[in-house]
Amino acid sequence: MKKSFLLYALILSLVFNIYTYMYLSKEVTFEQDKYKKSTTKLRDSLQSITNKLSDVNYFSLEKNENAQNYFENAQSDKIRNYETLVPYVTEKLLDLNAAPKGNPYTGQEQLGANKFLINKVKVLNHRWIIADYSDGEYWGEVLLKYFINDDESVSFEIIQSVIYQK
Repeated sequence: MKKSFLLYALILSLVFNIYTYMYLSKEVTFEQDKYKKSTTKLRDSLQSITNKLSDVNYFSLEKNENAQNYFENAQSDKIRNYETLVPYVTEKLLDLNAAPKGNPYTGQEQLGANKFLINKVKVLNHRWIIADYSDGEYWGEVLLKYFINDDESVSFEIIQSVIYQK
C-alpha cells in the first residue's frame, strides 16, 4: 500500500508540475502577444493623431515656409520673426475687445445688451487671420486681412464675417 501511495503521489506531482509548466509557458506567450497587440494599436493611434494634427496645422503660419519667408524677405529694415509675430498680432486684435461697442473687426453691429468680442484667433499665413467671436448669445466667425505697418503697428481689414443662428 505504501508503494502504491508513493506511486500515486509521484504521478500526481508529475501531472501538477507538467500542468504548472504548461500554464506558465502559455501565460508568458499570451502576455507577450497581448503586449504586442496593444503596442501596435497604440502606435497606430499615435500615428493617426499625428497625421490629424499635421492636417489641422497645414493652414498655419508655423508650418507655411512661404509665408515665413515673406517676413524674412520683407522690404523693411527689420526682419520679423514669425514666432513672435503670431502672439503680437493676436494680442493687438484681442486688445480691440476693450472698445465700448465691442471689437470693430467682428463685422457685426451690437445686437443686444452685450457687445461682440473675439474669443479665439488663428493666424493662417502672412496675410490672413480667422477668428471666432460672440456676445454670449450669438456666435460667428470672421476672416481678416492683417498688415504690419512700417511703424510696427498692425492694421486689420474684414474680408468676410458670418454669424450663426441661435
